Amino acid sequence: MSGAHARHARGRSTATDGAGRTFRTDAGIAEPPPRPTAPPTTTATSVIGEVGPLDEAPAGTEAATVAESFPGPKPYATAPAAAATPRTSTTPSASTPSASTPRASTPSASIPKAPARKTDLVTEITASLVVFLVALPLCIGVAVASGVPAELGIISGVIGGLVVGAARGSTLQVSGPAAGLAALVAETVLEHGVAMLGVIVLFSGLLQIVLGLVRFGRFFQAISLAVVQGMLAGIGLPLMFSQAYPAADAKAPGTPIENMAGVPGLLADTAGNPQALIAAALGILTVVLSFLWKKVPGPVGKVPAALVAVGIGIAVAALPGVDVRTLQVGNLLASVDVPGAEQFAGLADAGIITAILTFTVIASAESLFTAAAVDRMHDGPRTRYNPELIAQGAGNTVAGLLGALPITAVVARSSANVQAGAKTRLSRTLHGLWLLAFALLLPQVLALIPISVLAGVLIHSGWKLFAPQEFPKMWRQDRGECAVMTLTTLVIVATALLEGVLVGLAAGVVLAAVRMSQTVIRQDTDDDTAKVVMAGNATFLRLPQLIEALEAAAESGKPRIRLDLTGVTHLDHACRSQVEEFVTQQRGKGLRVELLLPGPAQRPATSGEPTAHRPAQPDPLPRRQTTPAPSPAPGPTAEWFYLDTRPMPEDFAERYAQEYAPGYTEEHATHGYGPGYTDGYAQSSPRGHAPH
Repeated sequence: MSGAHARHARGRSTATDGAGRTFRTDAGIAEPPPRPTAPPTTTATSVIGEVGPLDEAPAGTEAATVAESFPGPKPYATAPAAAATPRTSTTPSASTPSASTPRASTPSASIPKAPARKTDLVTEITASLVVFLVALPLCIGVAVASGVPAELGIISGVIGGLVVGAARGSTLQVSGPAAGLAALVAETVLEHGVAMLGVIVLFSGLLQIVLGLVRFGRFFQAISLAVVQGMLAGIGLPLMFSQAYPAADAKAPGTPIENMAGVPGLLADTAGNPQALIAAALGILTVVLSFLWKKVPGPVGKVPAALVAVGIGIAVAALPGVDVRTLQVGNLLASVDVPGAEQFAGLADAGIITAILTFTVIASAESLFTAAAVDRMHDGPRTRYNPELIAQGAGNTVAGLLGALPITAVVARSSANVQAGAKTRLSRTLHGLWLLAFALLLPQVLALIPISVLAGVLIHSGWKLFAPQEFPKMWRQDRGECAVMTLTTLVIVATALLEGVLVGLAAGVVLAAVRMSQTVIRQDTDDDTAKVVMAGNATFLRLPQLIEALEAAAESGKPRIRLDLTGVTHLDHACRSQVEEFVTQQRGKGLRVELLLPGPAQRPATSGEPTAHRPAQPDPLPRRQTTPAPSPAPGPTAEWFYLDTRPMPEDFAERYAQEYAPGYTEEHATHGYGPGYTDGYAQSSPRGHAPH
């Protein structure tokens, strides 16, 4: 008996849904039946045995053919477990293998061919070289912008390829030193020194591993998009201004505000220095090439723009009479600085702990946000967020032990990897190997690169992070979210990254709370009754309106007060307590207060209470069945419902109060609320209901 059929004999089989995905049919789960008119095909189980029980069947195989024979989406249907009869998803066919048929009888169309694997290997190697050419100038540029030796940037790039690239999590995402953390690293190095950077990165990596083990990776998807875009803009804007100075062979003053204020002086100094003008021209040329090079037709346009700019910069710097600053490169192995006892003693400093938390949050968020963006670029395996967070933590742990830069996923390298045709983790792993070989064998080439060219590469990266076109786009879509996005950016520029993100998160929560608290309160007086009708979400943010309406009803002088809250979809503790306290006070004064809360009032029956005026008791809810009952698969006439995520109209709560709340009180007037309870509502009801 073959392995695939042995699994079926144990009571487990596999099938495919309408999208071509495979799933197991364990006890209690039955696959949808095939269309009666489908032509004879090979069984899904015989093909799925080749690709694995939970893998996606390749396009063009018999598994995909079987999947196409099922009409429409296929939900799972519950069915009782069969103790003696094995369940296999078989279709009558002459080619269906029996229990004794060897695996070799499977049609060859479902077996990957050897030439295809060879082509894939070539593609992976080619993609790795493309990623290497993109990553090399970025690794060096990020290191220079961070205020550390260029070798540390290369070491981090090697770790991002060999450690993070080989780990599980994301398939095509490429990691390394990122421009988004350059400003944060530069600030940390300026305050605590390069020696403490390794300890900070080390413990950030360990914390990332812990967060991944406790399955905290998905939490980062719950952050408002406005906060994310504001954070990226707050990173990109200071990065552009800070790199404007090395682009002209000058030194940046310091903080983002100081860098922005010093731009006029920078322009004046550059105009009076011929060598600075040459450096600035190289930087400007690099930025222009970064924007326009992708429009170059033919195979030349596939060469990374940063690499072209580096080549031009090396050629210009070699010309006689040109004296621009070039990269200072030392020995790669000598640059490794393992943290010692003195550095670990710095963990007692509150500033170090704050830096560790900041690095952890920002690096994790940037990596997982990048994973979501990269997943939208391809149709391959999706990112598994918790394993990816663990992989990022492992990379940062190794980088910290070597005293290198922090590692995150990088969009530029990841998109280059996808566009080069990579399909597996091999390409991103090999790019780290190429970085290591280049740094060890050709370090003298790095010393020829002008710093202004690297600064131009980072200015372009900062512009993409800033993404100014997103602000008017967000304004057109949601002005409240645009305000949160702008506030996050401004606070990051004015203070620091962590403070800006925290302020943005707080602003997003406040905005969501205010929008969730859409409440409409109507007041009316009729004969001897003061009426208050409320609809929407009643939260503590609407307490002033609620208290004002209740006080107005109490001051109306009517002997009866009617509070209708049947249109309220959410009544929080603060509002409920306020209403109940008001009812108790007014009844203590001798007034008749009628309170109608959401849903018909119900209370236990007593022996002395008449049943004529009690609310009808609903039937008890059915208990959950311990054994799943059989249910037929959805037929061709089944209805499918989709959730409409568009926001409610602004006047929804008010229209609900006008149309539904009066009718609700009329329909329940005979359920014990007293005679005359709905007096006055029949005339005002738009439905024209008569009182019971």
